[in-house]
Amino acid sequence: MDTKEFENICKRAKSASIKAQGLSTETKNKGLTAVAKALEENKDKIFEANKKDLEFAKELVAEGKLTKATFNRLKLDENKMRDMVQGIYDIVKLDDPVNKTLLKRQLDEGLILYKISCPIGVLGIIFEARPDVISQISSLAIKSSNAVILKGGKESKNTNTVILDVINKALASVDGFPEGLLNQVYSRDDVALMLQADKYIDLIIPRGGNKLVQFIKGNTKIPVLGHADGICHIYVDESADLELAKRVVIDAKTQYPSACNTVETLLINKNFKGAEELLNTIKAAGVELIFEPESWHKEYSDLKLAVKYVANVDEAIDHINTFGSGHTESILTENEDNAQKFMNLVDSAGVYHNVSTRFADGYRYGFGAEVGISTNKTHARGPVGLDGLVIYKYKLIGSGQIVQDYVSGKKQFHHKDL
Repeated sequence: MDTKEFENICKRAKSASIKAQGLSTETKNKGLTAVAKALEENKDKIFEANKKDLEFAKELVAEGKLTKATFNRLKLDENKMRDMVQGIYDIVKLDDPVNKTLLKRQLDEGLILYKISCPIGVLGIIFEARPDVISQISSLAIKSSNAVILKGGKESKNTNTVILDVINKALASVDGFPEGLLNQVYSRDDVALMLQADKYIDLIIPRGGNKLVQFIKGNTKIPVLGHADGICHIYVDESADLELAKRVVIDAKTQYPSACNTVETLLINKNFKGAEELLNTIKAAGVELIFEPESWHKEYSDLKLAVKYVANVDEAIDHINTFGSGHTESILTENEDNAQKFMNLVDSAGVYHNVSTRFADGYRYGFGAEVGISTNKTHARGPVGLDGLVIYKYKLIGSGQIVQDYVSGKKQFHHKDL
C-alpha cells in the first residue's frame, strides 16, 4: 500500500471516530447484534478461509519462520467461534462506557465543571495470528465509539479479511454507522506507516511476541498499550493445600500452554511437604521441569516449567519483582497473612490467591472481550476491555465568568462536589 492510500484510510478512520462519538447506545448495540448474527451465519465461510491460512502456516513452521505457539493460536474451531459470538453478545449487555459523568463540581455559583468519559479516537492494532482478535477488538471499538486500523500477520490474512468483511457488511445494514470505522491493512510496510501516523492514530495496541512489541515501542511516537512478555509465576507457600496446588498448577501450565497468562515459573517454599508429589504430578501431566534455566526471565509458551525453591514468601516476592514481566502471579497458601503480603507487594497487573493464572482474561473478567493485556502503569492495566478504551474530557459550563474576577479577589472559588 502506498503512502497516499494509507493516509486516506487514516483520514477516513479519523472522521469516523469523530462521528462515532454521536452514536447512541441503542444504535451501537444493534450493530453488535447484527455482527454476532452475521458471524454465526458465515462461520463456514470463515472456517474455509482459516483452512487456507493453516495450510500456509504449516509451511512457515516447517521453514522455521513461524513458531508452533503462534500456529496454535491461528486455528479457529467451533469452540473459538462460539466464544467469539458470545463475547459480542456479552458486550451488548455491558454499560456504554462513553459519556459517563466521572465528576461534577461547582467551582462557584453558576460555574460547573464536569469530567466526562469519551473515546480515545483511532486505535492502531498490530497482532500476530489469533484471527479472533478481529471480532474482539471490532466489538469493543464499536461499543466504545472508537475507530480502528487493524494489521494482522500474513499467516492469518485470509481469515482476517473474511471476518472483517462480514463485520463491515453487518454494520452497513444498521442506520447510523459511519463508513471507515473498522479498517484493515496487510503488509509489513503498512506497519511502518502506522507507526509514523501520530497525526491520525491515538493509541497503538500490539498483540504478539516480545520482538514485535519491543520493535513497536522503539519505533513510534504514538502511545503504546500492551505487554512484551508473559512471565507468570505461581508461588506454593509452606501451608498450601497439596491437592489444590496440583489442580491449579496443572491448569495454569497445560490448559493452553501458548497463552500469555500461562505459568512459566513455579516457586516452591522449601518447607512445603508435598513438593515431591506435586512435581511428580506435574511431570505426569507431560510437563518438562527445568531447575536451572538459562534465564528466569523466559516465556516458554510450551509444556516447560522453570522450578525454584525459595525460603519464604519474601524471597518469592523478590524473585517475581526481579524477573517477572508484571503480568499475572498467584500464591497458593492457607496463610491469610502471607496471601495479603504477596498480593500487596507483588508489582504485577494481576495478583491471585489460590487460583490459576489463566483467569487473566477480559472474557473471564466479565469485560465481554479484551483488546489485550497491559502491563503499563498508566491509563489501563491488566485485561483491557471497554473501560480501557475510553479517556475523559473536562466540560466547564458557566454564564460569562472571567478569571480576572478570581485573581483580583472579587470572587472566590468554593469547589463543591455535586
